[in-house]
Amino acid sequence: MVKPKRFNKANILYNIKLIAIDCKIKKQSIECNIPVTLPVLFSIKTLNFVFGLNIPFMKKLFYAANAALFILAAFTTSVTAQQKLGTDDPLMKIYRATPTRVNDVIHTKLDVRFDYKKRYLYGKEWVTLKPHMYPTDTLRLDAKGMDIKTLAVVKNGKNVPLKFSYDSLTLAIHLDKVYHNNETYTLYVDYTSKPNELKVKGSAAINDAKGLYFINPDGTEKDKPIQIWTQGETESSSAWFPTIDKPEQKCTDEISMTVPAKYVTLSNGRLASQKANADGTRTDTWKMELPHSVYLFMMAVGDFKVYHDKWRNKPVDYYLEPKYAPYAKQIFGNTPEIMEFYSKTLGVDYPWNKYAQIVVRDYVSGAMENTTATLHGEQVQKTAREMIDSYNDESQVDIAHELFHQWFGDYVTTESWSNLTMNESFADFSETLWSTYKYGKDEGDAHNYNAMVNYLSNPANKTKNLVRFYYDDKEDVFDAVTYQKGGRILNMMRNYLGDEAFFKALKIYLTKHAFKNGEAQQLRLAMEDASGLDMNWFFNQWYYGAGNPALKISYKWDEASKTQTVYLEQTQTGQTFILPFAIDIYAGGKKERHKVWMCDRTDTLTFHADSKPDLVNVDGDKILLTEKKDAKTLNEYVFQYFNAPLYLDRFEAITAAAATQSDKGSQKVLIAALNDKYYGLRIKAMRALDMTNDDVRNAAQPILVSLVQTDKNTLAQATAIGVLGSLKISGNMPLYKQALNSQSYAVEGAALGAIAAIDPSQALPLTKRFEKDNSPALTIAIMRIFAASGNDSNWSTAYVLFTTATGQGRFGSARSFATFIGKLQNPAYAQQGITALLDLGIKFKAQPGVSQFITAMLQNIKTARAKLNDNASAQAADNALKAFNEAK
Repeated sequence: MVKPKRFNKANILYNIKLIAIDCKIKKQSIECNIPVTLPVLFSIKTLNFVFGLNIPFMKKLFYAANAALFILAAFTTSVTAQQKLGTDDPLMKIYRATPTRVNDVIHTKLDVRFDYKKRYLYGKEWVTLKPHMYPTDTLRLDAKGMDIKTLAVVKNGKNVPLKFSYDSLTLAIHLDKVYHNNETYTLYVDYTSKPNELKVKGSAAINDAKGLYFINPDGTEKDKPIQIWTQGETESSSAWFPTIDKPEQKCTDEISMTVPAKYVTLSNGRLASQKANADGTRTDTWKMELPHSVYLFMMAVGDFKVYHDKWRNKPVDYYLEPKYAPYAKQIFGNTPEIMEFYSKTLGVDYPWNKYAQIVVRDYVSGAMENTTATLHGEQVQKTAREMIDSYNDESQVDIAHELFHQWFGDYVTTESWSNLTMNESFADFSETLWSTYKYGKDEGDAHNYNAMVNYLSNPANKTKNLVRFYYDDKEDVFDAVTYQKGGRILNMMRNYLGDEAFFKALKIYLTKHAFKNGEAQQLRLAMEDASGLDMNWFFNQWYYGAGNPALKISYKWDEASKTQTVYLEQTQTGQTFILPFAIDIYAGGKKERHKVWMCDRTDTLTFHADSKPDLVNVDGDKILLTEKKDAKTLNEYVFQYFNAPLYLDRFEAITAAAATQSDKGSQKVLIAALNDKYYGLRIKAMRALDMTNDDVRNAAQPILVSLVQTDKNTLAQATAIGVLGSLKISGNMPLYKQALNSQSYAVEGAALGAIAAIDPSQALPLTKRFEKDNSPALTIAIMRIFAASGNDSNWSTAYVLFTTATGQGRFGSARSFATFIGKLQNPAYAQQGITALLDLGIKFKAQPGVSQFITAMLQNIKTARAKLNDNASAQAADNALKAFNEAK
């Protein structure tokens, strides 16, 4: 499953905190000495010019940049709450053993039909099992919230009823005899699944756990398709069919779905048959003939258009809503190339008979790696114009992430949720792997660094082992430790062993455990087998220990002895880490690399050099997962920018330069970085510019104008417009008006904002051309203009834009929308707007910070309407506040 899959709430809040501070001061460092600059925010991609964030919380994207102030308070509360959940919690003292295997599921056959009105699934199941090792006459099946009509063992083609008890969650079944592990038996179950009546909790990664979802089943929601889809991870498949719902259980399956004939279906494996029925329905039968875990079973039903692609000679299909079908190849077109890249890199060809990707509405996470049939949330659907600003955005990263799961997670599956790292850390690692291959090393390194920052951002993460046998709830393992930290650990291991040994080890692991389960110790053995090196020390500290090193680095040059000394100190609490890394010494026009090991809390390293080094670059590969306090001088950072090759080398130098812009060396770095080869660092440099400094402004302006006109990256163009626009120079008006003709929504939105900053009276009429073709970027820009200079004549446009926008667009424009409501003359309009904000708040209330944000907006409107003597609207705002507080 995709990152919370999976992001931890506190991590998200911290990222928003970074934005809030970045918008205000742009050049400070907080917590963990993490620079507060754009690369932390790459997930926003299309919206960086408005200082926003595309938050992948539950992968339901919502825009919260305008909520920065209340988020700061929410962050503090969230982190404090998490820190309290520690070893004193009794649930944290329960050892989470791998579930005992009494019986094994061998094959599952399902025949299902759907009651759209009742939101029921009527199912018939034939499940074949066998004892795992020891003889048994009992069986326990997970079956959440069902009506069980018949439960029988199939004997000679006849159903023989069995005795059972049912507590609404599990079936305790008395078999007809004692079975041994060389015998199989088949049970028949006639049941009704009622997912909307099931009371279960989700997690930060997966915000619901009812397994089966009816989307707009009555067709009452305008512009929303009628769909059915399933979500099995972690243990929710048992909400739509009885099974042993543990990741270690693998079986083949056959699923027959009877659906309205107008709809398309998708499931695991191959479409074996389709049968038209006399009542206007059709029965599709899908067969999965290779074993896979029950949480990876899936169904989807709806009005989808299918685009047929292929990899080698295997079908690769993309299922989208008809509106987005013309863009299927642009959205998913990298898929065959990714399959080829992963197959060659791992030495194991894509192991399944087909690969499909389907996009559904109201998905409860970001995406899910169901075997042969990945399911994505609607955020992946974009038009051709929206794709212009996408580049390697969150959705494209998720496509690569889920595909890697077909090997790590589906082909070989974690043996228990404690070892979830064997699924998710690998999929997270694959994001850097693919980004580097497809878009270059800078893109891969930027992604890798941002993931590290995400992990480091939450202090509570330092208390958790990667392999976690103690946790409150299995859902808690889906966090930044399993994802971001785990991915960085794999990247360090790859660097330490070298590509040849590392990928040979992955092939050994995948081949040995194909269609089975795996754990971290088996990965260790594979690494040792491939490399010939002992890896216990690595796994003990990174997989079975918690935390990360915090390195303090200082230097001393002795001219008399021509000796360079490097002082290293690990300042973290907890374990001392063994750290192999490289130190690069730049002196006399040459770079000399030294491979070193740090094995103690403190270490002193000495190197001979013919002359005083221009730069000593500790961790030359920028591979360590660490917090770092480095005593380099500004001059050394200036040298680093122009001579050290990596993304983080230049990133660190730009960060240092941004803090001292009166220095000529800093100015040199920042101005040069405006033309950095990597667009992310160009953006970082632009956002760091102190345009109140005459030297900086005079040097930067012509370059920024050139970037607006020529930069090949639309996000960089948009950022350049935003920086220039802040100067409010009327002579740039033609530049901004020309930019309004761009096909990029990001560029258009930035240009509209720049025009409004110079002359709101010109900006207001320009909004009309974008009213029917907008994106979050344009919605936010237009709403700001309405808030500043709009009137009642603009209300209908503002209301439609707000209520039809994506979650990103609504949260990003909510503050301006509320300001506009506060100044309207017509009380009816104001009350209409209050209702729209209330609806938004109730829909997203469970997400972090939303309660504070909506409460603040409604309170501001109440105050503003009272000042206008509009008591009715002020009362409406007060009523909305009460209704919001009471809403669950």
